Amino acid sequence: MEIVCLSFDPTGFLVATGSMDGTAKIWDVESGNELLNLSGHSAEIVSLHFNSDGDSILTGSFDNTAKIWDVGTGQCLHTLKGHTSELSCTQFDFTGEYCVTGSIDKTAKLWDVGSGNCIETFKGHTDEVLDACFNSTGNKLVTASADGTARVYNVFTGACTAVLQGHEGEISKVTFNPQGSKILTASSDRTCKIWNAQTGALI
Repeated sequence: MEIVCLSFDPTGFLVATGSMDGTAKIWDVESGNELLNLSGHSAEIVSLHFNSDGDSILTGSFDNTAKIWDVGTGQCLHTLKGHTSELSCTQFDFTGEYCVTGSIDKTAKLWDVGSGNCIETFKGHTDEVLDACFNSTGNKLVTASADGTARVYNVFTGACTAVLQGHEGEISKVTFNPQGSKILTASSDRTCKIWNAQTGALI
């Protein structure tokens, strides 16, 4: 089946792939051998990421859930349920204590990795959330949407601190610079824009 997403682990010795068949696999880079088959989703896996320590992997699926897996054993540690439509993106924060999921249901959710509980639901978009990204310190989150805007949130309060408006098409990708002071967005309007992460102003 078609491979939809992939990721290196932090050491570069492992690669994970997510497939249309609803499974993720972990491979040894040197030998090319399959080490683990992560089976449990009931629809295609569209996003996957290792945490910073490389001992957990987060998968997001069109079955409306995300799962956190133990890289050493292949065991599913938590199934993150709460979205009402397909997932589009997933990411751990740098500490690995929290993760975010974005969904076609127009929301993003913050989860506690240890318990698997949803801590916060970030609302405000009027169309699908297509991407989400933490800043390096984990206190800010930016989401990108098919509504043509990106929104910056305070992770700990859930408050929206800035709305990035100016694209003429959906925003498919978003990221912070390493310092967390700027945000880069990519849009179907064939442009990328750089924004002030604090004020939301276009630079």
